[in-house]
Amino acid sequence: MAADILLVIVVATALAFDFTNGFHDTANATASSIATGALRPRLAVGLAAVLNVVGAFLSLEVAATIASGIVDSGAITLNVVFAGLIGAIAWNLATWFLGLPSSSSHALIGGVVGATLVAIGSQAVKGDAIVAKVLVPAVLAPVLAGLIALVGTYLAYRITAGNPKRSQRGFRYGQIASASLVSLAHGTNDAQKTMGVITLALVAHGTLGPGAGVPAWVVVSAALAIGLGTYVGGWRIIRTLGKRLTDIEPPQGFAADSAMTAVILSASHYGFPLSTTHVASGSIIGSGVGRRLAQVRWGIAGRMVTAWVLTLPAAGVAGGLVFWLSDTIGGTTGAAVVGGLCILGAVALWLASRRDPVTPANVTA
Repeated sequence: MAADILLVIVVATALAFDFTNGFHDTANATASSIATGALRPRLAVGLAAVLNVVGAFLSLEVAATIASGIVDSGAITLNVVFAGLIGAIAWNLATWFLGLPSSSSHALIGGVVGATLVAIGSQAVKGDAIVAKVLVPAVLAPVLAGLIALVGTYLAYRITAGNPKRSQRGFRYGQIASASLVSLAHGTNDAQKTMGVITLALVAHGTLGPGAGVPAWVVVSAALAIGLGTYVGGWRIIRTLGKRLTDIEPPQGFAADSAMTAVILSASHYGFPLSTTHVASGSIIGSGVGRRLAQVRWGIAGRMVTAWVLTLPAAGVAGGLVFWLSDTIGGTTGAAVVGGLCILGAVALWLASRRDPVTPANVTA
């Protein structure tokens, strides 16, 4: 009975993480289209939410990687999964409050790995897989997306140099399609991570055997949770990506969104749990470099890279501490106490954010 209650707590926590993943990463799909005026803020997040849900049903390769490719699913307990999720949620909320577009994917992987190290040891962590499927793509993906966006932006301005006003309008319409594709691609990658974690929890509980596929109810619930989070909108991060990193014009936005889509869909096809935040940031920086006389604010870019580097270890430390605390208290009670503390911390951050609110009305200010 206690194990069943703990499973319910873990699944609810996983869906809560999925929700934070949605609003934390809304900026990836919407920041450029909002910044250029291609879409109004509320319409942009609404469209992104719907397409995130649709995208979640298109591929399960990333879910399989999270469920069995990062840690030994046969050795993992529900307490480990719970601790990893809380560590990831804590990092997501902290970086959202600061307006930093960090990686929800790496936060989740770091939290689960950190909790696993404390609970079981390094033998349960698949180090080679983490390097090949997490660390290498983390370095290559934003660089590749940035280069594609740079070339695309340069070509867009060269091709349309004779009629800039008409081209601006045309690219603004084109951006509606490209931003929609980013949202669709985001769903194929990010929603999968929560599916993988819930599947990992079901294996730990004994409901599923190691290597089992993702149940249909898990796919539906994870898709809806990330869609709802996306609709809420992470306006603080949207402002950072859309206005503070570089000034974005429609040709840049179109090139950046197209580069994001290509890289994210490729990663989803091969099962890489990619950081869509890294891809989005790299694409936007590349579009800024590709436009003549555009200003890229490298100080803000440096802060973002610092957050990227810290995400895996910081979430890992948080996951390890959460496991230690919940294990010290014991069982379901420990999970309930830690979950309650997490809720209090989330409410405190939300109240603090109200002192300087970022809303659809001022997100482009």
